[in-house]
Amino acid sequence: MKQQRILFIDRDGTLIEEPADEQIDSFDKLCFTRGMFRNLSFIRKNLDFRFVMVSNQDGLGTDSFPEDTFWPVHNFILQSLEGEGITFDDILIDRHFPEDNHPNRKPGTGMLTEYIGNPKYDLANSYVIGDRETDRQLADNLGCKALILGSDGTDWDKIAEILFAGERIAEVKRATKETDIFVRICLDGTGQCDISTGLGFFDHMLEQIGKHGMMDLTIRTRGDLHVDEHHTIEDTALALGECLLKALGDKRGIERYGYCLPMDDCLCQVALDFGGRPWLVWDADFHRERIGEMPTEMFLHFFKSLSDAAKMNLNIKAEGTNEHHKIEGIFKALARALKMAVRRDIYHYELPSTKGML
Repeated sequence: MKQQRILFIDRDGTLIEEPADEQIDSFDKLCFTRGMFRNLSFIRKNLDFRFVMVSNQDGLGTDSFPEDTFWPVHNFILQSLEGEGITFDDILIDRHFPEDNHPNRKPGTGMLTEYIGNPKYDLANSYVIGDRETDRQLADNLGCKALILGSDGTDWDKIAEILFAGERIAEVKRATKETDIFVRICLDGTGQCDISTGLGFFDHMLEQIGKHGMMDLTIRTRGDLHVDEHHTIEDTALALGECLLKALGDKRGIERYGYCLPMDDCLCQVALDFGGRPWLVWDADFHRERIGEMPTEMFLHFFKSLSDAAKMNLNIKAEGTNEHHKIEGIFKALARALKMAVRRDIYHYELPSTKGML
């Protein structure tokens, strides 16, 4: 029997905006969250999640929150959702105040005992969708995942993309007699980087890819720097390219192509295509032997190795006089081109190719 996945969906702050007093007891306080209807309707139509609303309504039924101010608005919310094809299989509302410390109140799981340990449900691949840290804690308590609105730029568009097409995260480990490398990439990240190659300037350049490409990027390289920098730079490029290719998966829905940008005296252009055919055009001259610890002759070699491993076409051109600015501009332009090319549209989820393959 196939286990069913569940979306445990918060109400206030998630389906509807939460007012300052945290109590929606009149229609003039009601405002639906941006993008919710379109994306939740898409999820309901295209995926097989069980929809469970889980909401704390502090003191519902007491003098501070009479029931006759709650149900008309709540029922209107449900009717509006149903009009867009969004229905809930279960609706669970807890009425306790925070100071009651009742196990039914989120992040407690007292209302959700039916789903815990039940072989019908796949909690490990289920999600809590909410807007607060308590929603993340509820996910931890249930043993499922969390998607928190407003956290790291998460909105309903991103939630729908992750649920429909999956997270684009990949890891690559590459070990030879010359280098030992670990690379992890999240294409849909926020630009968080943890990079250490033993070459300070190289680290600085690689950080540009994560930061300006809005990708979370971890690179840890231990290489034979006592020999020279060649193997460290080349093998890092190969591992990074392989990781990019792996994270892209089947490439459905991506923009595919991607940037030029100025940096002071320099103009740098990086055009790329994730078409599956590696090729490098390199039009950039450097007159210094090194920038930091990095030999300038290795710049071309880095991008050639990256292009080969990622199976992408790279066309790189740089003009200017400052060598540091020139190569940093190239790395930043690469990052922006990557950001553009990996952008994914689940509403046009097909291969960007007339051939039917990339």
